[in-house]
Amino acid sequence: MDFNGKVALITGSSSGIGEAIAIKLWSLGANVVITGRDDKRIAQVVDKCQTRDNQRALGVRADLLVDKDIEELVAKTIKEFGKINILVNNSTAGGFAIVPFGEPGYLNMYDMQMNGELRAIQVVTQLALPHLELTKGNIVNISSIGSIVPNIENPPFCMAKSGLDMFTKCMAIYLGPKGVRVNSVNPSATKTPVFERRTGSTKLLESLVTHCRETYPLGRIGEPQDMAEAVAFLASERSASFITGLIMPVDGGALLVA
Repeated sequence: MDFNGKVALITGSSSGIGEAIAIKLWSLGANVVITGRDDKRIAQVVDKCQTRDNQRALGVRADLLVDKDIEELVAKTIKEFGKINILVNNSTAGGFAIVPFGEPGYLNMYDMQMNGELRAIQVVTQLALPHLELTKGNIVNISSIGSIVPNIENPPFCMAKSGLDMFTKCMAIYLGPKGVRVNSVNPSATKTPVFERRTGSTKLLESLVTHCRETYPLGRIGEPQDMAEAVAFLASERSASFITGLIMPVDGGALLVA
């Protein structure tokens, strides 16, 4: 897989899965745009992508719940690089808090999940699309196996990710004739800082690690690098030039025992 000269815009790339994707595509020669809501974390990821001849990493702060921020994100990408070849929609702006159905605050959480995990991706994609059409580029959406297996603790997340999967399929049909491929990577539980950052505790992640070790056929929790490898495969014109509309679980076999 060779991404020399390509430009990859990865949303939600200041930590976790998005960070791993950005670093992976960088390692394969791509120019990368790192974005999130925390300037310090953005800078740390940019620093990991050390400047090379004819290869750059651009950090842009953007809140995907703010349309103007998304407009500026795409505009700064084009100003810096002049094109977009790969769009990775790793929106995590919907938050991670769980509010049971029927409880006070549930509808607020529903709106947040739908806006962050689904609507924001519509906005990013719509703004980036003219540039992707020019380069015959491709889109990889980061969904979840939660789009396939219901979770009664967090219905809005499952609904948003199910909608994202359908968006992937619809856009694959719509954009195929324009030379743009659209695919999805659907992780299972993945070991990222988000659990501790949102809960202030390591216990949730520790319990997930144990659960995955005991129940997943491959006997471990997912790592961000697992998802990054899948994205690189799907984004590659050499590996996946005839693949579009694919919903790819990267789950250690979790769906087999769900």
